[in-house]
Amino acid sequence: MRRVRVSSHLSPVHKLGDSQMKLTPKFRLAVTPSPLPFFPALATSKVSEEPAAESLPLIPGLPDDVALNCLLRLPVASHVSCRLVCRRWHRLLANKECFFSQRKALGFSDPWLFTLAFHRCTGKIQWQVLDLTHLSWHTIPAMPCRDRVCPRGFGCIAIPPDGTLLVCGGLVSDMDCPLHLVLKYEIHRNRWTVMSRMLTARSFFAGGVIDGRVYVAGGYSTDQFELDSAEALDPVNGNWCPIARMGMNMASYDSAVFDGRLHVIEGCVWPFVSFPRGQVYDPKINNWETMPPGMREGWTGSSVVISGHLFVICELERMRLKVYDPESDSWDTVDGASMPERIHKPLSVTSIGSKIVVVGRELHVAIGQVDDEGFYSTDGRTKKHKFAVRWREVDALLEFSYLTPSSAQVLYA
Repeated sequence: MRRVRVSSHLSPVHKLGDSQMKLTPKFRLAVTPSPLPFFPALATSKVSEEPAAESLPLIPGLPDDVALNCLLRLPVASHVSCRLVCRRWHRLLANKECFFSQRKALGFSDPWLFTLAFHRCTGKIQWQVLDLTHLSWHTIPAMPCRDRVCPRGFGCIAIPPDGTLLVCGGLVSDMDCPLHLVLKYEIHRNRWTVMSRMLTARSFFAGGVIDGRVYVAGGYSTDQFELDSAEALDPVNGNWCPIARMGMNMASYDSAVFDGRLHVIEGCVWPFVSFPRGQVYDPKINNWETMPPGMREGWTGSSVVISGHLFVICELERMRLKVYDPESDSWDTVDGASMPERIHKPLSVTSIGSKIVVVGRELHVAIGQVDDEGFYSTDGRTKKHKFAVRWREVDALLEFSYLTPSSAQVLYA
């Protein structure tokens, strides 16, 4: 993304009134009844009044708790056909909220890749979800937001242990107007909730989670003026509170939580017209400082953090993977092949354990296994970590041929 630096004078942000804030699809908060139990001992009187067929076991010859454990491992792609088996299977598999709440109750914790994508011709946005265990795709309810929004203006922040995804801010394309909106998706409930708004409307901003607390910083306000404000979401009361200002007005090209701090980089133009700027926020002392020069100058792509190490997929160096060495403030190339040729920019990058997950155009996915091969020495004294990567591809569906990724996040359920 080409960086645009404007005067530090900020025009007032235009706030959309309730009459203008028309969400699509129409969204209403409602109390959702708890899913019917599947264990005979927990059955309500209503269940006991159902036909005798309802009392049949989930799987003949197996106790219900064992059968339920088996059914909850079915890939989502097979639910449509499997729910035709009987009424009890239908009740479990036809409702994703019921399915995922039962998985949570039994302690399942499998990874799911959530990709915010948009149609290249119409601009329509949608979420596609990849089951990283069975490598099958499915969808979730449409996100309640305005029609003409810029998909890349959103800040998408995952809280993996909670199975929660936040979509913050954004930009109304035809009005060049940023939003305060905060939406929360809960995988165990399979629904969206409108949360408390951010204090400042912003788009193209940095975000991350540190110790369960969500932080956002910078971005663009009205008329593409850069912001220096930052704020944090209190996980207890669900409200936003201001934190220290960044010290400079900047929008975010990329950001990462590394070494317990939020790192924000504005990106660069190749060849360098000017060196990119970067800021680092330390929540322990509520203070911003300038990013080390070697880190910001070598941050030439999308980042991901694995086992406490910062990696970047270089957009300018044949899509090779490199890792940051904080001791020398330099970047080292990771051994292994470049990104698979079918993975084209724009890219969305995330991680799961020791794996890098990259989503490219048409939602082709590459999964890179990063191996720590120990230490090596270049001068007989200095030791550095040595890493290697092995890539494999996941084919996209034909109907994804017009989709472009905007963000990718991993949740567990």
